[in-house]
Amino acid sequence: MKYDILIIGSGLGGLECGYILSRQGYSVCVLEQNPQIGGCLQTFRRGGTVFDTGFHYVGGLDEGQLLHKLFRYFDLLDLPWRRLDANGFAEVAFHDKSYLFASGYQRFAETLAKDFPHRRKQLSNYAAFLKQVGDNTADSFLPGSNHALSAQSLLGRSAWLFLKETIDDPLLQQVLSGASLTMELCAGKLPLYVFAQINSSFIQSAWRLHGGGSLIAEKLADGIRRMGGTVRTKAKVTRLITKGNRIDTVECNGEEHLDSRYVISGAHPALTLSLLDGQAFFRETYRNRINRLPDTYGMFTVHLQLKENTIPYLNRTIYLYRQPNVWNYCHYHPRAKTTAVLVNFQPPRAGRTCTANIDLLTPMHWEEVAAWSDTAVGNRSEEYYRLKEQKAEECIALAAERIPGLKQAIEKIYTSTPLTYRDYTGTRNGSAYGIQKDYANTMLTLLPPQTPVSNLLLTGQNLNLHGILGVSMTSFFTCARIVGMENLLRQL
Repeated sequence: MKYDILIIGSGLGGLECGYILSRQGYSVCVLEQNPQIGGCLQTFRRGGTVFDTGFHYVGGLDEGQLLHKLFRYFDLLDLPWRRLDANGFAEVAFHDKSYLFASGYQRFAETLAKDFPHRRKQLSNYAAFLKQVGDNTADSFLPGSNHALSAQSLLGRSAWLFLKETIDDPLLQQVLSGASLTMELCAGKLPLYVFAQINSSFIQSAWRLHGGGSLIAEKLADGIRRMGGTVRTKAKVTRLITKGNRIDTVECNGEEHLDSRYVISGAHPALTLSLLDGQAFFRETYRNRINRLPDTYGMFTVHLQLKENTIPYLNRTIYLYRQPNVWNYCHYHPRAKTTAVLVNFQPPRAGRTCTANIDLLTPMHWEEVAAWSDTAVGNRSEEYYRLKEQKAEECIALAAERIPGLKQAIEKIYTSTPLTYRDYTGTRNGSAYGIQKDYANTMLTLLPPQTPVSNLLLTGQNLNLHGILGVSMTSFFTCARIVGMENLLRQL
């Protein structure tokens, strides 16, 4: 079978590229090795309750904001989105003191100024900076624009040093970073642009999706099929057969051969390179560079199925910390206790006031589960299951300090580790945010869509920015290599 475009992986980036190129009239085939599409958008169902795996909430979805424009293009605006509380979409708690993050830059600064009245001016300056980044993010699509150049300069600056230069109160520094378990806070590496763009989008507006992230994947896949494309599951790409400096044939499931003009891979760049059978045209330095790029940490997740009508739904995300040291979780500490938890409430069914399930997430490094990396799901040692049980107990204990009656309300507990994430999404080392970006080495850690193979492109969270907004932007950058950005911008 011959296609214009073959896409490896049905994560958000792969499906969005498939949608964009199908809309441009190309014949597209998306190949997914797992039975379920979606990658990090996958959900699972237990006892009638739907649980998310990697998707929890998005930012910048209000009218006029960038994600709204992107999701309008992808026909995703009619999904059952639920806006989080504008007076406090996020709550950061250290010990028994909580701080609310309000929607809107001015309201955000004014709300925190109630707790830090002597830092009102600094908060105003901080919010103004985030607004400038957020207002101009869309200009990244325009090569040579002032914002594109500004974004490059911010990628080369340290987020942590900016925070210390802008805010002189150590506690306020931690509070402003406290809702950032949505990225890996590494003081020695995190670029300012990543920190500012992600925080800015959530301050613009924050939204949950009733029914889970798989609704996004299914809607995109339906759109691809409606426009004549194909989305296949249980279709594992086993080899990329090259001829000269091009991919000539894609081998699927070890036997089926497919031809296409272009191949787009949403898989990790190192995994993509390992599929190439003819690699003589690669410089060894390029291969080594890709293989040695460090990944961000993963997440341990506790999925709590709750007894009916026990825990009232809270329309915000809670970030709980035992100590105000939120920039320390990027470092691996053997046998470290759980001291940070992100608490996410699933929206209740219509007419209900209580949630049916809550997710608890905490950073988890690959080193904690690496001993079982060669084992399969359902066939791991008792020691692994004891580790998960202990970790779950620690997460629940921390969350129960903020949510009265939580322990008594639990019906069933399901857990996942970076190892689970790797097995079900194909993510290298179960990384939560892809390749670790380094402000001191942006040329090494920020990858372009184009590879040394002339018809092989990359997409997904490993290239530029992670998260729903970052991956959606990257999908346009990838497809622009085929159809041109001007053509896409006219429709966007």
